[in-house]
Amino acid sequence: MTDRPDLSNLPSYRQPRRSVFSARKIALMASVVAGLGAAVYGFSPSTSPADLFSTPAHAQVNNEVRKVERPVGFADIVERVKPSVISVKVNIKEKTASNDDGDDSSAPFQPGSPMERFFRRFGGPDGFPGLKGGRGRVVQGQGSGFFISADGFAVTNNHVVDGADKVEVTTDDGKTYTAKVIGTDQRTDLALIKVEGSSNFPFAKLADAKPRIGDWVLAVGNPFGLGGTVTAGIVSASGRDIGNGPYDDFIQIDAPVNKGNSGGPAFDTNGEVMGVNTAIYSPSGGSVGIAFSIPASTVKSVVAQLKDKGSVSRGWIGVQIQPVTSDIADSLGMKKAEGALVAEPQANGPAAKAGIESGDVITAVNGESVKDARELARTIGGMAPGATVKLNVLHKGQDKVVNMTLGQLPNTVEAKADNDNDSGKGASKGTDVPKLGMTVAPANSVAGAGKEGVVVTEVDPKSAAAERGFKEGDLILEVGGKSVATAGEVRDAINTARTDNKNSVLMRVKSGGQSRFVAVPLAKG
Repeated sequence: MTDRPDLSNLPSYRQPRRSVFSARKIALMASVVAGLGAAVYGFSPSTSPADLFSTPAHAQVNNEVRKVERPVGFADIVERVKPSVISVKVNIKEKTASNDDGDDSSAPFQPGSPMERFFRRFGGPDGFPGLKGGRGRVVQGQGSGFFISADGFAVTNNHVVDGADKVEVTTDDGKTYTAKVIGTDQRTDLALIKVEGSSNFPFAKLADAKPRIGDWVLAVGNPFGLGGTVTAGIVSASGRDIGNGPYDDFIQIDAPVNKGNSGGPAFDTNGEVMGVNTAIYSPSGGSVGIAFSIPASTVKSVVAQLKDKGSVSRGWIGVQIQPVTSDIADSLGMKKAEGALVAEPQANGPAAKAGIESGDVITAVNGESVKDARELARTIGGMAPGATVKLNVLHKGQDKVVNMTLGQLPNTVEAKADNDNDSGKGASKGTDVPKLGMTVAPANSVAGAGKEGVVVTEVDPKSAAAERGFKEGDLILEVGGKSVATAGEVRDAINTARTDNKNSVLMRVKSGGQSRFVAVPLAKG
């Protein structure tokens, strides 16, 4: 036998490729075996895929997935609460209905108004499928509601039953009953009705807890006249002000709410009523995911008074108030833009008798801080007339405590107009107020302007004054807390504020019979 020569030391030498070829054959054989194994698995009912292929981690994931339960849903809650919800139908006689000529005097808002365009009511006489009847005939409308007691007391919206001559309700089981309006409250848009015919109605409980943003919510009602319908969503926001009135404190939800849901309940996952659906934000009148509910806390207090005496009495201190903006806070030397600024106390009102003056800031009621003007209105309005309250007031830079007895909020508060719309007529050109972009003249030199303050006779449209809403004919009564009667006094007050390193100066302005404070920024230099 001939020995093979040793070639490993040669530069061009390469190891034999036998090992590489063997590896490929092994891989090929492994794939064949795997394929056969898969075929065996496919035909063997006793073999688990996890047994053949899963790594320990993969098997653990599969085991965890098996433990996940399917979504529970809301069926159990709905089954329990839905019988308490009712459909409310009303007949209103001798009321003008909408017609093809565009007359819409039956609508709750004036055509073209911001509230009519953006916050369209749903249910009531303007509810879908539309008004039945014509001019001077019977108008039929519909909404929703819910029982709050077994003896037939139920809650709905004021605008659903407002002016109704006849009210009928249909329960979840299809029975129809006649209802009587016990009382209504226009300011919160709530109404209490009494359904006759049984003493064992299923009823819902008003929630004690305040809902949190993100909580589930179920809206139940009578959308478009379809009968008991349930939709789900979450609480989107709280404390919403939609321009409906001084007591706005709505819960915003995204559960689909449409015309006919008005007055229906919004339930939480405990099956309790967190709010009463009352308005939607919609250009078309249909749901776009923004609806507003009256909080259960408000419903409780209003319904209790309606049940007791058929009307609602609210505390009243008799002041015209406005928010404290950052500019106003700076001009008053306040660290935070909080509290309610008194624009003007009403003559002979509780506040005026207690010594509260224009320019005062109410910062707390009975020791509880006041965040803003709306919160003050809600707090005082929630108290009974005749109650004694303690107000913390910032007066001319000093804190003081004022005790007073609340009056009763009048049903209508009439604002006396001073016909200031023509106060600029006959005015001279006036004297320029430097760096503010307006000219003023003494009020006593302008026909019809009165004897106090200075009248704005001209406003530069590109000035700081124009940006703050000043217009010709406005009456400036105070600047920097000091009464003014001449352009010179206005300039002196501005210079004093600039010397005190103020970024803005506070002016009390009267326009159209209404007083307000305006913080005007001061130009440097």
